[in-house]
Amino acid sequence: MNKLIAFVFVATSLASRAQPPKAPAPIWQQGRPPEMAESKQAPFPPKLTVTPPSEIPVQRIKVPAGFHVELWAHGLAGARAMTRGRKGKIYVGTRQIGRVYEVTDQGNARTVRIIAEKLLQPAGVAFAEGSLYVAAIDKVLRYDGIEDNPNVAPVDLTREFNLPPEQHHNWKYIAFGPDKKLYVPFGAPCNICEPPEQYGQIRRYERDGSGMEVIARGIRNTLGFDWHPETHELWFTENGRDWMGENGPEDELNRISRTGLNFGFPYCHANGMPDPQIKKEAPCEGVTMPVTLLVPHAAALGMIFYTGKMFPPSFRNTMFVARKGSWNRTKLFGFDVVTVTVEPDGKNAKVTPFLTGFLDPEENKFWGRPTYVLQMPDGALVVSDEQSGAIFRITYRK
Repeated sequence: MNKLIAFVFVATSLASRAQPPKAPAPIWQQGRPPEMAESKQAPFPPKLTVTPPSEIPVQRIKVPAGFHVELWAHGLAGARAMTRGRKGKIYVGTRQIGRVYEVTDQGNARTVRIIAEKLLQPAGVAFAEGSLYVAAIDKVLRYDGIEDNPNVAPVDLTREFNLPPEQHHNWKYIAFGPDKKLYVPFGAPCNICEPPEQYGQIRRYERDGSGMEVIARGIRNTLGFDWHPETHELWFTENGRDWMGENGPEDELNRISRTGLNFGFPYCHANGMPDPQIKKEAPCEGVTMPVTLLVPHAAALGMIFYTGKMFPPSFRNTMFVARKGSWNRTKLFGFDVVTVTVEPDGKNAKVTPFLTGFLDPEENKFWGRPTYVLQMPDGALVVSDEQSGAIFRITYRK
């Protein structure tokens, strides 16, 4: 009997060792409470292959009277943030596909080439003084004179920028401010947690990576910001956390009226909603509240203040915000571009749909995901679509 027990014990031990370790839960499930353990919700995988123009239904896109939409460029799988070189070329970052594109306007058509690939989520692109800056999770690269020298080797500035290593919410939107400094966000490395000191913030640097300053904290994940044309204050979108239900917390539009403000994450969300999992006494005390809310789980990304002259005068200093669209809702929402009219001090904000038609609300299905907006020299707007890998051009004619 003893030998039999020993044999069974050894066999069981060997069998347990042979079992592969249980895979960790996907990172997007982090923060999911036990009562939602059976939820079937999951992020929609992005389409990372080229979509032919014949399969891009531009005719479904709707804009207000007097505005017109055209397919301006295509073949940019995973297109996200855009920046324009001083000689007119457009550079487009991506996230999961790991590429950076260059778009050249040939008049009646646009050509697209890949200038970098196999990078780790190179979503951030910015242009200054003839140089393209690319920010991936683990690299900052500068391409000097790239518009004239297509094959220029990048200057690696990674060490100078001292990037923290975590990947979750660490893909970036970058832009140069009125002070000519480069602004870079560092999202929380989680859905909901108490992040380490170097996360949940917006920083600014000199162009060479020196002089780092933290200008705001308590920010879960911002992937779009711009400066008010009159006050030069920084405004930014912020994505609310997941797994607190379908109706909260809402995405935010925030204003930085001075450096050092705290915007609440992870303890306080939206207009003063305490977090049920990450708790502290008086969680919203001292928190700067949003200018306005942008609906739960709409994935508000790129935003700009319009300063052009093509659109009617009522659009001057109006904000355009791209909402990529939800995954953490049963009834989908977003998949559009909205305008936000607001006073320079943040009062009387009004959100209005502007570019729609990417989502069929009755079928609860989408074909496009607007991600970023860029103003062209003539006052037209171009909008990138991650799902179809396209850029749409919006013009106005009386």
